[in-house]
Amino acid sequence: MARVHIDVMLKDEILDPQGQAIERALPSLGFEGVRGVRVGKHVVLDVDDRGDLEEQVADMADKLLANPVIERFTVRVE
Repeated sequence: MARVHIDVMLKDEILDPQGQAIERALPSLGFEGVRGVRVGKHVVLDVDDRGDLEEQVADMADKLLANPVIERFTVRVE
């Protein structure tokens, strides 16, 4: 069994309203000098290691976990 981490983020050219809201709120909490906040999701899976694990997980991410039109993802196997 392998533990797999998948990070899904909006592509750079896609507006990130959640990231913008966080960026605007940080100075009111005393955190100055923060720019370019982007928000994404982190998914952790325990997967049976059968064959090409990274290819299998990338296929899962491409078909279900990320919207390839507006998001990109990275896969890391522990």
